[in-house]
Amino acid sequence: QVHLVESGGGSVQSGGSLKLSCVASEFTYSDYCMGWFRQVPGNEREGVAGINSDGTTTYAESVKGRFTISQDSAKNTVYLLMNSLKPEDTAMYYCAAESFRCTLLPETVAWFNYRGQGTQVTVSS
Repeated sequence: QVHLVESGGGSVQSGGSLKLSCVASEFTYSDYCMGWFRQVPGNEREGVAGINSDGTTTYAESVKGRFTISQDSAKNTVYLLMNSLKPEDTAMYYCAAESFRCTLLPETVAWFNYRGQGTQVTVSS
């Protein structure tokens, strides 16, 4: 069974940086998509960034130029480097994965079939 475990969340001041990690176990697909979405209680999920098995990436407009998604296939790990953090980035961040080549858009990342338990990111002004 696919299992995604996130880490790296925390509390930072505005302008700070965090790097999230997501380790995927039992996820051995040659074609896949992985990514990150975030959610604030009472709000809809918001796709943040995605990456596919070819290395193609996608980002939400709100994070372009500040966030970078990357992967280490050998470690089955996806990362999200978040720079220039803003208070509006505060949310629970979830890792998500899809076991086939997907339509890689920020809005599709939020609805991938597999997702982790989340890691909280809090940005103070």
